[in-house]
Amino acid sequence: MKKLVFLLVSILIPLFSHAQDVSQAPQQPLQQLRFGVLSFDEALKSMPEYAQVQKNLASLKAKYDAEMKRSEDEFNKKYEEFLEGQRDFAPSIFQKRQAELQDMMEKNIKFREESHRLLQEAERNAYLPLRSKLSTVLHKVGSDLGFAFILNTDNDAVPFVDARMGQNIQSIVGDIVKQLK
Repeated sequence: MKKLVFLLVSILIPLFSHAQDVSQAPQQPLQQLRFGVLSFDEALKSMPEYAQVQKNLASLKAKYDAEMKRSEDEFNKKYEEFLEGQRDFAPSIFQKRQAELQDMMEKNIKFREESHRLLQEAERNAYLPLRSKLSTVLHKVGSDLGFAFILNTDNDAVPFVDARMGQNIQSIVGDIVKQLK
């Protein structure tokens, strides 16, 4: 028991003496950090290439939608034929047609899920060059203006910015990205 108390005291004494040394050290003024703020989404949308990317993605989505509509129409037609003739079908034909309809429905569901995934991937890939270009612009603006960092205000991530320390760079970045091609 005495060894445990001695061990604790020997550990705590240096900690207390260090705490006093730090509190007695002269206070040095902290360097004031400057930072920029902007909406990344708004800056992205101000890029000239953004409209073309949106147009390309809308065209791709329309193609997938048209194929889904065609598949649904084909399924509906076969289902109506099945309903009209089900009384006259022999049991094996009935089961075969029912299995075909089930298979079609499962394929349509898989196609819908796959097209959704592919559209998301296409969107990520389409915006990647824009995001990269915007990131390069932000690095340059941040360095040129002497910022420690740039905050993205999207999704209410930054509810308050003290204008004495931070600068809204939305218009600066917007002007630069509009000049890029």
